[in-house]
Amino acid sequence: MSSQRISQAMERIDAALARIETQAALARHADPSRDRPPAELVERHEALREIVDASLAELDSLIERLEG
Repeated sequence: MSSQRISQAMERIDAALARIETQAALARHADPSRDRPPAELVERHEALREIVDASLAELDSLIERLEG
């Protein structure tokens, strides 16, 4: 590899590192409230959790009856 190609590769690597460092700095200073899920999703998640819990309880009951 010629010294010019090595130099160009090093420049591309340096540019990529600079972009990574910029994004890392932006992430450190990002608004933490953006990471929170919207209230609607939290409510839907809780509703689905309740449905799954009820379904699992029903399955447990059915299994107990079949075994008994």
